[in-house]
Amino acid sequence: MRSTRGVPLPPAAPPAADIRRSIDAVWRIESARIVATLAKVVGDFDLAEDLAQEALADALVQWPKTGIPVNAGAWLTAVAKNKAIDGWRRRERLDDRYRAIAHDLAESTDDEWQPIPDDVLRLVFAACHPVLSREAQVALTLRVVGGLTTEEIARMFLVPVATIQQRIVRAKKSLSAAHVPFEVPDPGEWPERLGAVLGVVYLVFTEGYAATSGDRWMRTELAQEALRLGRVLRGLLPREPEVHALLALMEFQASRFAAREKPDGTPILLADQDRSRWDRARILRGRAGLATADALGRGRSSYALQAAIAECHAVAPSVEKTDWRQIVLLHEILGRIAPSPVVELNRAVAVSMATGPANGLQIVDRLAASGALQGSHLLPSVRGELLARLGRLEEARSELVTAARLAGNDRERNVLLAKIDLL
Repeated sequence: MRSTRGVPLPPAAPPAADIRRSIDAVWRIESARIVATLAKVVGDFDLAEDLAQEALADALVQWPKTGIPVNAGAWLTAVAKNKAIDGWRRRERLDDRYRAIAHDLAESTDDEWQPIPDDVLRLVFAACHPVLSREAQVALTLRVVGGLTTEEIARMFLVPVATIQQRIVRAKKSLSAAHVPFEVPDPGEWPERLGAVLGVVYLVFTEGYAATSGDRWMRTELAQEALRLGRVLRGLLPREPEVHALLALMEFQASRFAAREKPDGTPILLADQDRSRWDRARILRGRAGLATADALGRGRSSYALQAAIAECHAVAPSVEKTDWRQIVLLHEILGRIAPSPVVELNRAVAVSMATGPANGLQIVDRLAASGALQGSHLLPSVRGELLARLGRLEEARSELVTAARLAGNDRERNVLLAKIDLL
């Protein structure tokens, strides 16, 4: 629109809601690096997270007025660093340690050599301290590295939100009580932390592959970050078969990204995907990674078995021509070395494809009777599918209604509701 004098009017400021969405997106992408950078120099996780949150609060006030900076992550990091320096300078009597940290913080550069050449991965290794339980290590690092909410983490672990909140609070208190410096472990300490580190990387990837909540079917930025971390790990630990196996698994899964949703974000399930859109280069990388893991290892671990299952799907020309019997066998082995209700549920799906839905339903019914996966949409979703294939439509509808009610992801809920309409 032009004024009556022919002078262009300035563009209207973007709505506050658009600014807030943009800030949320910046925080999702940059928060891990910001906290990692701060933790490296202040040596304290709690303080680093608080400083980052304070910088975010400033952004929420300033950016709607000034616009989002070109390098938003650098802006947030600089503001957080300045807050740290100002806080220490306000202390009436600084001890030598705080003086040194304040000086380093003001003068720090990225030129120092580090045994782990990646800020985010350094943060993961530091958070996975052996003073914490495995559950606490993973919950804490998912909260920081993945930027995941406690609700999202709780859905991933299939536990109440309060449980995750308590784990994170206890983890911070344990690190503080044990006077654990938030620093990168020496390479000799990496092996004892590697299992937790790999677990975190894979959970970040799975949240990107199939988001547990929100209005997006996939959060590809999370999955890509997990892949990046996996590749850095491979460079650091080229003789660790688990690292190659996990990276292979993620490559196989990521090969389907382009075929997993429509342009409007509507999910496309495996049976309906255009397999010509699967990324063959990723599949080749996955197969090479699995072969390397096999060559380095002494039998397949849980990640290698999952990668082998993903490989069966990746090389199959269609759902019907997939080697379901091999997938059943791999799930049976996986269930013995890493048993879980989700593994058993996936085995039920594979059994239903290999030998019929009635056999798969027997496994699902045993899971239901045990109380496993209670409160999760996964079990009623699979049970509804199997009942529909057996022609038990009313029962199927009831299960799918339950699954839709429990689903945390809006897109997944819509898929379930569409299935109900077709029954």
